[in-house]
Amino acid sequence: MRLPNFLLAFALFRNSRKTERGANRRWSRLVAHAAPFALLAVALHAADNSPNYANKDNLNNVINRYIAAQQAQQDALRGARMEVDIDAQLPSLEKKGKLRVLRMISKFGKISFAPFGQFIGDPIVKNQFITKYLELEQKEPEKGSIAITPANYKFQINAIITQEEKQIYIFKLTPKRKAIGLFKGELWLDGATGMPLKETGQLVKTGSAWLKRVRFVRDYEMRDGISVLKHLESTVDVRVFGKAELSANYSNPTWQEDEQAATGPSVP
Repeated sequence: MRLPNFLLAFALFRNSRKTERGANRRWSRLVAHAAPFALLAVALHAADNSPNYANKDNLNNVINRYIAAQQAQQDALRGARMEVDIDAQLPSLEKKGKLRVLRMISKFGKISFAPFGQFIGDPIVKNQFITKYLELEQKEPEKGSIAITPANYKFQINAIITQEEKQIYIFKLTPKRKAIGLFKGELWLDGATGMPLKETGQLVKTGSAWLKRVRFVRDYEMRDGISVLKHLESTVDVRVFGKAELSANYSNPTWQEDEQAATGPSVP
């Protein structure tokens, strides 16, 4: 039986609508499946356009800036004075001590200390721990052979983080030999200036039969483009006294030129 023309046209129209709806559903499923891959492609494209801070040339430049910054830092700190508040304790003996000193750096880079108040605490803490620490500090300018340089350490990038639009490079340091004063740990650098922001680690050789392990963290702060020591935490395992802990806060840095300008010329 042959359908009338209007019924035949209606049947063809319904079939075309079903075909169109089926095609739309297939297209929607295809878009849904393809969307995550499209977003991934956009993310990868954005990542490709971001600076590659971890490339070898950039890392070498940061290390070279740090080497130059070390000399600039030493030169800038000549003639500086800082107050140092030292807290130390021997937990196993329940002994503590506090001392405030004035840390002075001469024009020639020699470090010395002067009492800046009375010691409070047990004399054992002062004589066996705080005094030893100050003696090591005074030998700091003699550490050229163990300076943090590629000649003494292997630099390996651990992380690159951004703080306040600044890149901070965290290097893993591995000493190339065992020598007194060298340490295994991390060095945090300001990428733009190469100035140190943090040093943390453990000495690979203590140089003393009484010391088993020496661990430390040094935190720096930027002042007028120069990195200045702000805080030190140190833990030492001593064979006789057990664990010893020391904390030092550095504050109020001044320079001889500033003091002379404030007080006027000295009278012989």
